[in-house]
Amino acid sequence: MSTTTTTTTLAYRIGDADAECRHPVIIGDDTENPLVIGRASRWHRNWLVTMTGADGSEIEHNLKRPAKGDKGVHMAAAFLAERYAAGAIMAIPLAEAQGQAPLPIGPVPLLHPRMAVKERNDRNIASALKAFAGLAEHHWRAYGGFPGSDNPWFVRCELCGWTGPKYWSHLRGRNGNPPSIARHLGGCVGEDEIRELIPAYRQQ
Repeated sequence: MSTTTTTTTLAYRIGDADAECRHPVIIGDDTENPLVIGRASRWHRNWLVTMTGADGSEIEHNLKRPAKGDKGVHMAAAFLAERYAAGAIMAIPLAEAQGQAPLPIGPVPLLHPRMAVKERNDRNIASALKAFAGLAEHHWRAYGGFPGSDNPWFVRCELCGWTGPKYWSHLRGRNGNPPSIARHLGGCVGEDEIRELIPAYRQQ
């Protein structure tokens, strides 16, 4: 991803999402001593930031929704840059930050832990079971519990090994049709191989 932006106080870039679908906000040279000043993530259209306070404690703050036409990830990153420039939060080395959300090994929960108690209902359980079945059918692996249709879900393409956040609303297809055969950014295996491995595409 690596989008570089400059505020009045600090230049930053936005890194690739970790296993919790949080994008690190990075300052410093690309190759020498890059530092992470916090992470930006999306949940139910709100943008959240997690950061390390001046006392070393982890802080999460909900910035709510961005203004119409603005990108939430840049709103979140600019907030972190301002807080860091003001001395209110600490930076940690990029390598350390990347090690704090490793890909889980083994089974994952059915529902994402961030789902509120009221969301852990029969409807969402049924949706989660359907989503996991759909991932298996289309050769995806989830690295976390089902977060709902419109929250990012960190997954692995079992055809080529790509990993990153996707949305179930994009992976499930529409009107009885399979999802786009262009599975993810960066390209996957060829369309002929996809059709051979996934029966849903053979009629296209």
